[in-house]
Amino acid sequence: MDQLRALKYFVQVVETGSFTKAAAVFFVPPSSLSRRIANLEKSLGATLLKRSTRVVTLTEIGQRYYQQVSEIIRSLEISDESVRSYQTTPMGVLNISSTVGFGEQILLPLLDKFALLYPQVTLNVNLSDELSTLARDEVDLAIRGGYAPDQRVIAIKLINNDFIPVASAAYIDKFGYPSDALSLKQHRGLYFKTPAGPTPWLCEIKGQWHDVSAPPLLMTNNRHWLLQKALAGAGMLMMPRWAVADYLASGELVELTVKPALTVTRNPNLGMFLLYQKQRYQVPKIKAAVDFLVASIRDNKP
Repeated sequence: MDQLRALKYFVQVVETGSFTKAAAVFFVPPSSLSRRIANLEKSLGATLLKRSTRVVTLTEIGQRYYQQVSEIIRSLEISDESVRSYQTTPMGVLNISSTVGFGEQILLPLLDKFALLYPQVTLNVNLSDELSTLARDEVDLAIRGGYAPDQRVIAIKLINNDFIPVASAAYIDKFGYPSDALSLKQHRGLYFKTPAGPTPWLCEIKGQWHDVSAPPLLMTNNRHWLLQKALAGAGMLMMPRWAVADYLASGELVELTVKPALTVTRNPNLGMFLLYQKQRYQVPKIKAAVDFLVASIRDNKP
């Protein structure tokens, strides 16, 4: 247990950058914490930290040691939390990360309902289109678009994430209905910009893939602005069906039937996935959230 305490002290010093701040977390004197880390370094025969009057930094071997030890500490914390929380009321902070569009349109309204069902759960929600790693970023649940990720997590497909071409009736009246995919070069494109760049308009013709993207009128990661432009008749837009379902239902936007069919990727089966670490499912707050979101979203697919 003494070595485990020393490891926790070491990790906290690295993450706070200060012996004093780390000592405050554990309610111990800085001298006591410093002595334990010094004993740890002595037992390892290596200097882990560079100490100065103002800052504490890692040595090269200290950096490697921290990466390994911090994962062990977090795994122990997860195990401890699972044991303490087993078969108890969902409570505590629930850290959720989601893409912006899905979060604003689908997730946040559902979380309002979840909060009423589980008042002892505090929601900490981050909406971002940047990729996150569950363990590294201390995220309990993440919702991401694309494909089931190649990492050691559970990935539940919530809904399809197929992109479809849409435009307003005003745009069609002014610029005409595209006769086929190749004619899109004569149209005006509105493009959603992901961290990897604007989503292209692709189609397969006689076994060959072609980029048939219309000349861009606008490229942005702000979906609200894109939709405003599309509704105003400024251009054509490719967005997931769930993102434009309400506008299709109201007639404000029209789904364009273009041959060959358009897509934004050569790979099939795009989806929105709910991600979580397998061993965390037994934590009541996470189990409650996973079960609630999966049931709610699958029962109300656009």
